This record gives sequence, structure tokens and C-alpha cells, in this order.
Amino acid sequence: MTPRAQAWMRQARNDLEAAHFTAAQGFHAQACYLAGQAAEKALKALLLATGITPPYSHSLERLVELLHSQGLETSAFMDLHLKPLTRMNSDSRYPQGDEAPVDLFDARDSQQALDTAEAVVRLAAAELTV
Repeated sequence: MTPRAQAWMRQARNDLEAAHFTAAQGFHAQACYLAGQAAEKALKALLLATGITPPYSHSLERLVELLHSQGLETSAFMDLHLKPLTRMNSDSRYPQGDEAPVDLFDARDSQQALDTAEAVVRLAAAELTV
């Protein structure tokens, strides 16, 4: 693994830890955002390890498609249903109309985001150690 890919994985793990901390403190919108960031950075670390510069994109599905096009086995990532986490990553940041993200996300949402992000980080780390 390249030093740059390692840096992205360290940040992915740190974002995941921060997501756990914020969820435990009741900041569920922020936890959803950080969980999405953790998953995104782990996937981008994998792209870097394959020699691809990651695109400026928050779409986890798009990142997995790029990994697949590089010959990586991505079915485990596809099984995670990444679309909800991709949506949370953007919807948890800014008010939409008269609703603030703080009003839209609860403990169930942050737990779902954490579960998915943990799986992405775990799978990416396993792939990087191969």
C-alpha cells in the first residue's frame, strides 16, 4: 500500500471514530455525515492503491463502480446498499427548505450509517492488506 493510500485509510478510520463519538453524544446528523466520509475515504484509498486518482465525488456507488472497472471484486461492497449512506452524506449537511438536518436524523439513522461505514472500512482495509 502506498503512503498516500495509507493516509486516506488513517483518515477514514479517524472519521469513523469521530462518527461513533458524535452518535453517542446525540449528534446524529453529524454522525451520518462522518460515517459517509469514512466510507468515501476508504474507497478512495482503494482507488489510490490501484493507481487511480479518486474523482471529486461523494457517490459511494460511483467509487465502487470505478473499483470494479479496475478488476477488483466488489460484490461485497455492492451487497451493502450504499445509496442510503451516500444520501445521508449530503442530506446531513445543509437545511432543506425549512428543515434542518438535526431534525431529520435520529439514532436509528446514525446506527445504520455507522454499520455500513464500518463494513466499508473493514472491507477496504482487508483488500489493502492483500
